[in-house]
Amino acid sequence: MSAPIRIGARESKLALWQANHVKYLLEASGKACELVLIKSEGDVNLTTPLYEIGVLGIFTKALDIALLENRIDIAVHSMKDVPVVQAQGITEAAVLKRGSPFDICVTNISPELFSQKVITIGSSSLRRKAQWLNRYPRHTIEPIRGNVETRLQKLNSGQFDAVIFAEAGLDRLNIKPQNYVLLNWMLPAPAQGALLVSCRQDDKLMLEKCKFLTDENTFRCVTAERLFLRKLQAGCSAPVGALAEIINDEIIFKGNALTLDGTQKLEVEMRLNKSDFKLIGVKAAEDLIEKGALNLR
Repeated sequence: MSAPIRIGARESKLALWQANHVKYLLEASGKACELVLIKSEGDVNLTTPLYEIGVLGIFTKALDIALLENRIDIAVHSMKDVPVVQAQGITEAAVLKRGSPFDICVTNISPELFSQKVITIGSSSLRRKAQWLNRYPRHTIEPIRGNVETRLQKLNSGQFDAVIFAEAGLDRLNIKPQNYVLLNWMLPAPAQGALLVSCRQDDKLMLEKCKFLTDENTFRCVTAERLFLRKLQAGCSAPVGALAEIINDEIIFKGNALTLDGTQKLEVEMRLNKSDFKLIGVKAAEDLIEKGALNLR
């Protein structure tokens, strides 16, 4: 009997849900598995906003090390947290069917009053901050850290008037409250809502065992979004949003880049055949660069 697949996971409730979801799918296909819990710096440091920690792949670094040291066989990540260039020796083993890519705003204030009131929003994401201020320039955005439950508690205690979450995370934990607003006008982080399984590049056995987990349309869409981000990151420090969707045989791509204060926004929208999913992300980034994305601050 072959050894069980060692699945590395962070210790947060959401990370455990994601790892257990992959474990369930693998076990349903007849493969024995076990969870191995790994602490990450992103979990330990809960006071510093993510963008000030200064470590690329803050939530993936510890799992990358565990993979390279052969303490685990595969790692499960929220794909939006994974650097567009993975650590040397590590590769994608599977991209699961995407959940909701969108952000939601949980608030005790009627959304109809957003444009009339001066309110405080909790978010540590520069992308969310820039897009929110572009729409509601009078509002204040304050950093908020902690797991999903902690952030909801901070909202309910009155520290914030509203808090922005990725909808997929609350759906997976089954804790999405009724007082939420879908922010379908806000472009998500590239690959938001998708789960990535990674493994060592030379582990042909794991690559073979995991490949059935991949949803092809999700793979095409998140690949386009991450190529868009990668192209822009070469010289653009501005917040970036992207969303690709496949309808029939077309891939429809929307992307944007904004100044940190939200006062300037550049946008792009393209359609190509879905077979051109790698091309569309790069072309969309080139379009924004031509419009001046590299000069946004």
